[in-house]
Amino acid sequence: MIHLDTSFLIRALVNGSDEDRKLRSWLGAGKTVGASAIVGAEFLCGPVHGNDVDLATAVVEERVPFTAEDATLAASLFNRTGRRRGSLADCMVAGTAIRCSATLATANVRDFGRFLSAGLSLVQG
Repeated sequence: MIHLDTSFLIRALVNGSDEDRKLRSWLGAGKTVGASAIVGAEFLCGPVHGNDVDLATAVVEERVPFTAEDATLAASLFNRTGRRRGSLADCMVAGTAIRCSATLATANVRDFGRFLSAGLSLVQG
């Protein structure tokens, strides 16, 4: 399974972008694409244009809830990586992907790379 980060999802909605091509390739290969509820909330904070919400909803097959287990893992990631201001949402997204044993597709490898030692698998957009 591949989980999309908000940065990847936003770029994937741009026709012809690298992320668009990768996403189409995964879908064509029958891979399951999902995203955490946290990504859904970040995406809806926008700005979103036209039918972006409908398109994102159609593309993201599995919408993964944020659980108590994810909260515990996210807090651990936050504390282990220096309690950086503005990084809690990334910790929450990473925690959900780790719990689901999903590869996280992101355009922000720099931000998510610090979670590799905790078991996060990444693919760059």
